[in-house]
Amino acid sequence: MPLIRQDVYDRIVSLRRVLHQHPELSGQESGTAAVIADFLRDFGVQCRMNVADTGVVADIPGKTGVPCVVLRADTDALPIQEETGLDFASVHEGVMHACGHDGHTAMLLGAAALLSDEKDLPAPVRLIFQPAEEKGTGAQAMIHAGALDGAGMIFGGHLDRHYQPGAIVVADGAVNASSDNFTIEIVGQGAHGARPHESIDAVVVGSLMIMALQTIVSREIDPARPSVVSVGQFHAGTAPNVIAGQAKLEGTVRAQDVIVRRQLLSSIRRIAESIAQLHGAKILVSVREGTPPLINQPDMADLARRAAIEAVGEENVLPLRTANMGAEDFSYYLEQIPGAYVRFGGQVPGKEGFPAHSSKFDFDETALGVGAAYYRAVAKLAGQRLRDQQNRS
Repeated sequence: MPLIRQDVYDRIVSLRRVLHQHPELSGQESGTAAVIADFLRDFGVQCRMNVADTGVVADIPGKTGVPCVVLRADTDALPIQEETGLDFASVHEGVMHACGHDGHTAMLLGAAALLSDEKDLPAPVRLIFQPAEEKGTGAQAMIHAGALDGAGMIFGGHLDRHYQPGAIVVADGAVNASSDNFTIEIVGQGAHGARPHESIDAVVVGSLMIMALQTIVSREIDPARPSVVSVGQFHAGTAPNVIAGQAKLEGTVRAQDVIVRRQLLSSIRRIAESIAQLHGAKILVSVREGTPPLINQPDMADLARRAAIEAVGEENVLPLRTANMGAEDFSYYLEQIPGAYVRFGGQVPGKEGFPAHSSKFDFDETALGVGAAYYRAVAKLAGQRLRDQQNRS
């Protein structure tokens, strides 16, 4: 049985399938925005389109003079060729909703339908349908466009294949890791493969760097504080009998702690510079900082947990089992105002092995009702807290 009205549940399942069949990449979500706007208008919810280009923002009235509660969903898809075999699989070649953003959007629209029927909400509710989460740029763009103006708290969530449908996962502390990328350009001295003594071999220098970088996490970071350093690309050489004079390494750094994040980036630079000096090579190290870690503060996690219990019952509210090293740009919102981020169980039997960003990713659609019920509950509980704070001030 769905946790929300059957008519709303049926409607958001149908809408999710439409979105899944017509995915759009980051920054191109205009068709998705139109579908969102049509749904909202059907339930009497006014919205603004073209926020941060392809975003949608809607406001549901509540008690005046109280900061609004913000609920956020992401809308973009990924450049992946779908292989799910679903009847409503993507019709766009090489583009797929492989991370559940179609589900996130449907959940929030379900909440919009439910909240639009509420009388005397304790605080206004703002719905953010955010583009470009997969690029890590959408949240900042929405913030710059004023999506948090007049806001007091914000809440969001993500589908998770590790948990059974019906579950809501609420964690104190880190929920997602930071995500930074680094590039190391190595300039040595090329030479003929038969005369290595005339070279400064960029392949050797780069290889030593790769091996040494793996010691940062294993030997410099407290093992109780999850972190990752991964080199994903190594480009060098032009021919088998030519010693490469130049090479480029590119990788990613993940951490759930701000201090560890800074330590990792500092260690990468120190190790790269030391190995280059050892071999007489020159290097250029550059870092492109991405999203910060997403951290639920205890009081906000407690509020989210209360809402989750109200939505699905205490037995279905679970702690986060393992550290999640993926990134999520919802963290930018939490740098601005209090809030919390949860995970919705969506495991499909037989498909547990297909992670997000997989060509075969799917989720159990009963999670849509769970998400809508949670967002309704958290909007009302957070609104009550904001109203009470306003009355005391």
